[in-house]
Amino acid sequence: MFTEADILATLQNRWGYPSFRAPQQQIILSVLAGNDTLGLMPTGGGKSITFQVPAVMLPGLTIVVTPLISLMKDQVDNLNSRGIKALCLHSGLSRREQRYAVEKCLYGKVKLLYVSPERLQSPTFRDTLRDFDVSLIVVDEAHCISQWGYDFRPAYLEIAHLRELFPQAPVLALTASATPEVASDIERVLRFRPGKQRFSLSFARKNISYLVRYTENKMGLLLKILNSFGGSAIVYVRSRKRCKLIADELAADGISANFYHAGLSPQEKNERQNNWKTGETRVIVATNAFGMGIDKPDVRIVVHVDLPPSIEEYYQETGRAGRDGKESLAVALVARNDKGLLKRRLNDAFPPRDYIRDIYHRVCVSLDVAIGEGYEQVYEFDFEKFCMKQRLQPAPAMSALNLLTRAGYLEYVTEYDTRSRIMMLMNREELYALTLPPRAARLFDLILRTSTGIFADYEYISESTLASSLRVTQEEVYEDMLLLSRMHVLHYVPRRTTPYIYFTTAREEQHDILIPTAIYETMKQKMENRSEAVRRYFWEMNGCRVNRMLAYFGEHSAEPCGKCDICRDAAKHKCEPAPITAEQALPVVEKLLQERDELTIKDFLATLPRLTRTQTDSAIEALRQLADSGAILLDGYKIKAAQ
Repeated sequence: MFTEADILATLQNRWGYPSFRAPQQQIILSVLAGNDTLGLMPTGGGKSITFQVPAVMLPGLTIVVTPLISLMKDQVDNLNSRGIKALCLHSGLSRREQRYAVEKCLYGKVKLLYVSPERLQSPTFRDTLRDFDVSLIVVDEAHCISQWGYDFRPAYLEIAHLRELFPQAPVLALTASATPEVASDIERVLRFRPGKQRFSLSFARKNISYLVRYTENKMGLLLKILNSFGGSAIVYVRSRKRCKLIADELAADGISANFYHAGLSPQEKNERQNNWKTGETRVIVATNAFGMGIDKPDVRIVVHVDLPPSIEEYYQETGRAGRDGKESLAVALVARNDKGLLKRRLNDAFPPRDYIRDIYHRVCVSLDVAIGEGYEQVYEFDFEKFCMKQRLQPAPAMSALNLLTRAGYLEYVTEYDTRSRIMMLMNREELYALTLPPRAARLFDLILRTSTGIFADYEYISESTLASSLRVTQEEVYEDMLLLSRMHVLHYVPRRTTPYIYFTTAREEQHDILIPTAIYETMKQKMENRSEAVRRYFWEMNGCRVNRMLAYFGEHSAEPCGKCDICRDAAKHKCEPAPITAEQALPVVEKLLQERDELTIKDFLATLPRLTRTQTDSAIEALRQLADSGAILLDGYKIKAAQ
């Protein structure tokens, strides 16, 4: 039986943290006690610790199911740097790498295995899993398993098969945003057993002020906000083109800014992300491809120039502000035509079924995949080039690919490996008899001197660094790497530079492609409901905006936040002195006119106590009302007694 002292010692020894955040400790103890557990923890709440600590302490393997390949690799690298052996399996790996990872798991040399949900759809892989010694099953981004969730993925339903293979292993499901309906559905689909536990951290982010600003000049207001408030910032938009346009405008106005979206190369992504994290770049203008898994604590401002498609996504994206607990802003810029954009998004997200079938056919033809072929094959796929060549609108074409992914026909992966990697195939005795061309021999000698771990595992390499050390070109390094790979000296996996498509089934006839009701009509209705929730949040003015967001997630607060724009406006009106009425102004004017024949508006205002601007405006309006009623005469700026 594990104690609080045991898990705290593991945290301190392996991670160097002095203590847990709430409710990390409760979740870990529940898992170690063998309970199926659901953890609802907002963005930045430290979800990974809740399964990585138990994984280290439990005797067998922990399987982590997650849809984000980039996050997979980041966590694996981080764990390995701490001496905790972890591997990941996804469709971007070569068959050799996949076999190698499976063998290490079978021999008990791995503590955490990260897999994509699509990998679990393979019967062959599920048969392989039977021989693993699994102690814990973790489902990250668990809202994807619920058909009520905003990002439902049918492949997640395969996770339930893990329960059949490992009935004794507890399940830990984690998500940053889930309504009560989604939370209950997660527990049902994952077959949570009696004794299940649910822990949640409040969705309230008390250090963030949520503001909505209505404007027809979003760029002008964005500049004003960024110039008025200092600190690191994220600006979210919904298109790649707008990323660059806005970043360029900010830079032209003297604000340090750059842009980020899924279409950038891995090097560009890493460089821009690192420059922003270190503070060299102040503002990053990004699509929703940016932010997941990025732990930058000092983001002071998150601005949404374009509205998000759901409250869940808005909450997650704004939650990247103020992770250090200091006061921060989340500002949404809203224009009149944004309501219409919400409706157009719905139509783009669910194009006609015939259109979806046509996209499937075009993709297969463009990749030269014949009927009955393609099963478990990976093909590089440049989406932008595909749309240009086929003369397609990107938004509905992308939606068609997403719906085909959800229906289980293929997997469109926009995240890809950022670095090349190698592993030695020959043993040391075989190397003594090896003869290589001079240039390849120099490269191989450098690899042996600088990559000593390649005899046991894959290691990342940099072709540019190797080329610089040898004073040759990167192309020459690439050619020699291919030579070494063809000679079976080592296994070389070059860096991918484009997204890819992974066929989860063999190619089918176009007319046989079926998009189930649960994926099309049902999901379309749910998107309509989410769009309506977005409309109400941004356009309705009844009550605290934060409390309405909390209520969406099933959390209720008796007190308004006091920081959102609605609360601020209410406080402002409450604190302002009462306006000057016509009834109050008349005796003052009559008394002054008894002393003189006429007076100016300025004379009248000077006799009143110190006025606010609002009171000054109301006093002038009171004079107009008196003139309209015939009580006084108003001639320009002059006030006279009534005739």
